[in-house]
Amino acid sequence: MSNSIYAIPLENIQGQQTDLSEFQGRVMLLVNTASACGFTPQYAGLESLYQEFKDQGLVVLGFPCNQFGAQEKGNEQEIQSFCELNFGVSFPLFAKLEVNGPNTHPLFKLLKQQAPGVLGSKGIKWNFTKFLVDRHGKVIKRYAPTTKPEALREQIHQLLQDK
Repeated sequence: MSNSIYAIPLENIQGQQTDLSEFQGRVMLLVNTASACGFTPQYAGLESLYQEFKDQGLVVLGFPCNQFGAQEKGNEQEIQSFCELNFGVSFPLFAKLEVNGPNTHPLFKLLKQQAPGVLGSKGIKWNFTKFLVDRHGKVIKRYAPTTKPEALREQIHQLLQDK
C-alpha cells in the first residue's frame, strides 16, 4: 500500500475510478458519512465549512459507510440525491466503503494508522468520524462523531494559513 494519501485508488459517487491527487496542496476534511444517522444533520455543518473555506484551499470529502447500524442503505445515486436535496451538499462524495474490519478501505487504514482514536484505538466508532489532513497529505487530527463541524473552524483556518 502506498503511504501517500493521494495515490490510494478510490471510486467517486458516480462510479468513476479516481484518487485524491486532484486535492494535493489543499487541506482535506475526510468524513465517513451516513444518511440515516443521528449525526446526519452534520452534513449541513460540513457544507457550511466547505462553502466558507473552499476558496482558501479546503475540500470536504464524504465517504458513505453502512457499517454502523445499517444507516446508509441506499445506493450511490440515492445517497447523492439525499445529500443534495436535504443538505445542499456540493462537496465531493465517494462510493460506499468500509472503514473497519477485514474489508477496511486502504484510505481508512492509513487514516486510522496516522491518527488513532482515544487511548490509541484504531477502530472507527461511528458515522461522522472526521480526519483533518494538511496541505502536505499529513493526517493532523481525528475528531469524534460528536464533534460538530463548526468546532473545527479554528484548526482549519490555521491549517489554511500554512502554505
